[in-house]
Amino acid sequence: MLFDFSQLPPGEGYKLMVNTIVPRPIAWVVTKSEQGVVNAAPFSFFNAFSGHPPILGVSVGDSPRGPGDKDTLANIKAIGQFVVCLVSESTAHAMNVTATDMPPEVDELAEANLTAVPSALVKPPRIAESPVAIECETFQLVELGSNTLVLGKVLAMHVRDDCVLNAEKHYIDTPKLELIGRMHGRGWYAKTTDRLEIRRISLADWAANKGGG
Repeated sequence: MLFDFSQLPPGEGYKLMVNTIVPRPIAWVVTKSEQGVVNAAPFSFFNAFSGHPPILGVSVGDSPRGPGDKDTLANIKAIGQFVVCLVSESTAHAMNVTATDMPPEVDELAEANLTAVPSALVKPPRIAESPVAIECETFQLVELGSNTLVLGKVLAMHVRDDCVLNAEKHYIDTPKLELIGRMHGRGWYAKTTDRLEIRRISLADWAANKGGG
């Protein structure tokens, strides 16, 4: 079945994308307003885009309350800093609470009974319960129609101590993080503990196998 996006309403194209591009990592973005109000919201249009410089990207849509920026984007524009926390199985329900469209003056972390702890290099706090927190400063804002792609330069990363295998070599026990990803529909998620290992093929092995060796 071919779906020609030039013939589809935007909402239908979006539906096809979020039902097929899965699982998507979740950026649980913590920001702070100029008045000092902390905001937290999850976004699944998110990933890493560069290793040097270290850049991650989060796409933020328009506010459901009407014309204007979501609180997350408004705060990033004002402060130029944010923290991306990753979502584990144990924090999934709290993350879902922060997805609620609360008024700008409401602290979503408090509403979700989460602990805000000071970051090392940026003004917004991080979520203590999250196994990974990534401190960022704004690198670039890219307008994408009704979305804004926030590119953030990674300044620092916090990883829960028991998930660090070797700090000197920067080895992380990724399965122990028990992260989740966004799936289709409004309430489906995937665990990352069910894995499939496929080892990379070296050029020498590929050539040997191709030649019947």
